[in-house]
Amino acid sequence: MDLNYKSTAQILKALADETRLQIIDMLTGGELCACKILEGFEITQPTLSYHMKILTDWEFVDGRRDGAWMRYTLKKDAF
Repeated sequence: MDLNYKSTAQILKALADETRLQIIDMLTGGELCACKILEGFEITQPTLSYHMKILTDWEFVDGRRDGAWMRYTLKKDAF
């Protein structure tokens, strides 16, 4: 077995957060606006942006701008 342990550990760190796991679960139902994701938590918009950056950087989620908001979609092939 030829694993890249450093990369695998970083991926697991990205997923090892309760908020990010909940966001992934929310996105299994389809595309959501950041405003709808934000409604599901008691966090600020900058905190949500932090979590979404991690998820998009690791290509678990795609984001596209829609006016003032971002819309996010789960990249199901990432799993």
